[in-house]
Amino acid sequence: MQKSIEFIGRDHAFFTRIKADLLVGLARAYIGDPGTLKALDVGCGTGETDSHLIGAFGTIEGVDVSQGVLETARARNPDLTYRSYDGRSLPYDGLSFDLVFAICVVHHVPPPQWPSFIQELGRVVRGGGLLVVIEHNPFNPLTRLAVSRCAFDDDAVLIRRHRLERLVRSTGLEVRDSRYIEFLPWDHQLLRRAERAMSALPLGAQYAVAATRP
Repeated sequence: MQKSIEFIGRDHAFFTRIKADLLVGLARAYIGDPGTLKALDVGCGTGETDSHLIGAFGTIEGVDVSQGVLETARARNPDLTYRSYDGRSLPYDGLSFDLVFAICVVHHVPPPQWPSFIQELGRVVRGGGLLVVIEHNPFNPLTRLAVSRCAFDDDAVLIRRHRLERLVRSTGLEVRDSRYIEFLPWDHQLLRRAERAMSALPLGAQYAVAATRP
């Protein structure tokens, strides 16, 4: 994955931290103090995002379909709980989490399964809780280049933001925030503010859709 984005001049951890900070900010804005929340990372991979979130949320759990990456996640974050699942049914009761998030997972799901995948994410969000889905922006040419160069993304089918919004609404959740992110590969407070002002423009490398359960 790092090789696929070397032309940008920043490492993968830089972009992971941006998304982790976004998750914390969205949680604080829409459901309250992040430190009191129970969060679920769906498609957690090696647990890199979770390592940036430790201490920000009260509880973090993760699931993935690959036992190999789960072993890496457990070694990286030994105090967190990670479980395997079949990619269809999450191993939790309904309404179990305050925050459920999936980062760059949907594009690995076969398009015919997108509706059921999003429905399953929504199923485990409690009343008043938040679902956040972050995906690649198919309108950004550099994103498409990075995806084409990444062997891990051989199966990728990029989903448009408005399509994802419709799928999220179909679960009964209310979309509260939908924005493009990662416009500029530099870490500066003024640039982060500028990006927020540009968030409606379909130019960011990725986008985030956040929805709450009434």
